[in-house]
Amino acid sequence: MIRKVKLTDAENIVNIYNYYIKETTVTFEIEELTIKDMEMRIEKTLDSGYPFIVYEEDGKIKGYAYVKKWRERASYKNTLETSVYVDNNMKNNGIGRILYKALIKECKDIGVHVLIGVLSDTNFISKKFHENIGFKKTGHFREVANKFNKFIDVEFWSLILKEAR
Repeated sequence: MIRKVKLTDAENIVNIYNYYIKETTVTFEIEELTIKDMEMRIEKTLDSGYPFIVYEEDGKIKGYAYVKKWRERASYKNTLETSVYVDNNMKNNGIGRILYKALIKECKDIGVHVLIGVLSDTNFISKKFHENIGFKKTGHFREVANKFNKFIDVEFWSLILKEAR
C-alpha cells in the first residue's frame, strides 16, 4: 500500500537508504544517515509541500519516494529532483515502479512541470528503469562525483509531466 510518510517511518527508511550509501553509487552520499537526519529530511520535504510517500506491506516499509528542489533559483520552482529507493531485498518486484507512478501523480497534482532523476552513468538498471517510466536522458557530466575513491560520471534524466505515460 502507498501512503504518506510519517516521522515514525524514519528508522525503516534510513535502514533502506544506508545500504545504498555503504554499498553502491546509486546515491552520492558517503556518510550514513542517522534516524534524526532522516526525520529532518522528512520534515523539510513535508514542510515544503512536496510529496514523500512510502510503500508498506505487512506493516513494514519496503520502499519510499520523495522529491526536493532541483535548484534554488525561483525560476526552477516547477522542476523537482526525485529520489526512489526500494529495500535491497525487495528489488525487481515492481515496488519502484508503483512508487514512481504514485509520486508522478502527486507531483502533477501540485503543479510540477518537470522531474529530474540524477543517476550514476554506470547504474544501467536505474537508467533502463527511468527510460521505461518515460524519462529521457538530458545531460551527462563527466567525473563530477567521487565515491569509493573513484570519479563517477553523472547523468540527468528528465520527465515533462504533461508527457508522462
